[in-house]
Amino acid sequence: MATKPRRRPRVTGESWAAVGTSRGAAGGKASLKRSHALGRSWRSPLAWGVFALILAVPAVYFLWAYPTGEGMEVLASQHETLQHKFYPVPCSQDYGNHKQFTGCTPLKCGRAVTDAVITHQEAKRMLRIAEAGLSLGGSDGGASILDLHSGALSMGKKFVNIYGYYGEEMKEILTEEDFQLYRNVKRRIQQEIATTFDLDANSLYLTKPTFFSRMNSSEAKTAHDEYWHPHIDKVTYGSFDYTSLLYLSDYSRDFGGGRFIFIDEKTNSTLEPRLGRLSFFTSGSENLHRVEKVSWGTRYAITISFTCNPDHSIMDPTWL
Repeated sequence: MATKPRRRPRVTGESWAAVGTSRGAAGGKASLKRSHALGRSWRSPLAWGVFALILAVPAVYFLWAYPTGEGMEVLASQHETLQHKFYPVPCSQDYGNHKQFTGCTPLKCGRAVTDAVITHQEAKRMLRIAEAGLSLGGSDGGASILDLHSGALSMGKKFVNIYGYYGEEMKEILTEEDFQLYRNVKRRIQQEIATTFDLDANSLYLTKPTFFSRMNSSEAKTAHDEYWHPHIDKVTYGSFDYTSLLYLSDYSRDFGGGRFIFIDEKTNSTLEPRLGRLSFFTSGSENLHRVEKVSWGTRYAITISFTCNPDHSIMDPTWL
């Protein structure tokens, strides 16, 4: 899809959460709070010893939990083409803290990867949508997002609503044909998740946030740029039951670092992004994960998430 070059608008943004879900509403401003630690003078040897121990414990844990290559199992290499791989893991207790939905709430848990659901051509078209939308803004740090549903776009240190700012002009940048591709890709991912986890696809509902991401090696400017921290989707977002990622660029060709890492008890497992590769997994703490810092180049992907709770569903983007 061809788009006309556009100057970066000077807009006072807002937090991603404050952008809202209605198009045309820019939302209110959100301030960032910063805490400043006051320095203290440590004079006694005992105090220094306690301080060193406090620092040593998390450092040892970090080295154990996040090895730098040693003991890392590669679940999917960028160089291989995978029809379908599924890795079962025991379900956590996270789902018991939320409303249960028979036939959808995970009873079978795990992680899967396939290169056979989305074609390279479709992935390239999805990449062009991401590039066109993200070219209108971008974070000052290393991570930018574009949410087609709410209109949230990274802009400097905050977020703006692209539908509210550009209005009808957005139809020249993101067309109904683009939205149709997005909807088709979403439906096929939904079906693949349902087949893998023995679900009825109609019991899965698209939920927020669902977004394109662009990551590079720029220094983080806000907490939103620090994408590399370990997290659990079900804890972070609540509504998530199944998470998917469609990769739109190639590890080791388009960027370095940026691998997706599952943090397991005995050894960590990594997925190497590949154009058109789909990975998906149950969203509980059985799939604690993080993304490596990107060391060079630019990493593109789209996160598409699903819930079992229809109250948390969102509509597909469309101009119609």
